[in-house]
Amino acid sequence: MIREYNEKTTTARFIMHANSKLLAGKGLCNPAPYPINTFVYNGGAAQKVVIDEITYTMPGACILPLVSNQHFTFERPEELVAWQFNREFYCIVDHDAEVGCVGFLFYGIQHPMFIRLDEEEIAEMTHLEKVFSRELQVRDNFQGEMLRTLLKRVIIKITRIAKQQNEGYGLFPDEKMDIVRKFSLLLEANFRQEHEVKFYASALNKSPKTLSNVFALLKQPAPSVLIRNRVILEIKRYLHYTDRSSKEIAYELGFESPAHFSRFFKQHTGSNITEFRSTENVK
Repeated sequence: MIREYNEKTTTARFIMHANSKLLAGKGLCNPAPYPINTFVYNGGAAQKVVIDEITYTMPGACILPLVSNQHFTFERPEELVAWQFNREFYCIVDHDAEVGCVGFLFYGIQHPMFIRLDEEEIAEMTHLEKVFSRELQVRDNFQGEMLRTLLKRVIIKITRIAKQQNEGYGLFPDEKMDIVRKFSLLLEANFRQEHEVKFYASALNKSPKTLSNVFALLKQPAPSVLIRNRVILEIKRYLHYTDRSSKEIAYELGFESPAHFSRFFKQHTGSNITEFRSTENVK
């Protein structure tokens, strides 16, 4: 079952999948005209999920946040429930100060984030599934706002649960961990053009050394490593799902030249571009 809410004037879109075999994300392979973020709820048994060509096991009784540029497929999508929404329906970036989820749930350092639910939380998600389903059958002037209110409730609830399960939030105050969250949000917005720690440190009103020390104190990977990993992830997405040339990808991701781009990829992956693409095509 797939139910949708659309606003013609704003292009806002909200979709709910329940027992639908069509639940999947095309990522860069076939970008949607309106990028969509997704919460997937698995109330049944564990199953495999492939995200950007890497296979993970999604436990039962858990929720997985996914973003619009990810390519994903599930082993048994018909056993899952998913809520999807675009920026026009609910902009997680604009509301980040409100719910504090963007640089944590969606663009956080820990990925993928499988958020486990206890019995009480499972009961709440089951109830919300029913409420969403009923509301999507209503047709009146309040429907959009009601769906947004329900979605916001889901986001806040999941953020609370995820923070309780995150070691960093257990060891350090929220104010400290918010530096990591804000860095993640900045990184997602700027990684295509900004590859140096000094840019992100400046945006956070810190020196590069201070920022690196803060991340070390909080037991997080170094900012330079996170920047590098994010760029490599995007390169692999382009190589997996598009036919763009090295020159085009280098330009898209802010490299000085195709040669610099190729050296960067070889240094950090051990493969050159041609080898990587050949290996993937064989798969």
